[in-house]
Amino acid sequence: MFRLCALILVLLLVLPAVAEGCPSCKAALASQEGGQGNLVQGFFWSILFLLSMPVLIVGGLSTYMYTLVRKARKAASGKARQLGQLTPAG
Repeated sequence: MFRLCALILVLLLVLPAVAEGCPSCKAALASQEGGQGNLVQGFFWSILFLLSMPVLIVGGLSTYMYTLVRKARKAASGKARQLGQLTPAG
């Protein structure tokens, strides 16, 4: 495990193109004349995307768990109804 981490670290240090952290900023700089670019717009979009990911992940997992709970409750109530119909009233 240590060798793998060391290899990845060396590759990241040797290949700076792989270690880029903000592709939106680079794209904004490259698209403008003279290499100056609209850095503010690049930062805006990169921050927007970076902040939206945790919200989307937590929201997606929460929705998935909610649907699982609803299905389990529906199945449990269905079984309870079946058991109630099968037992003699009395």
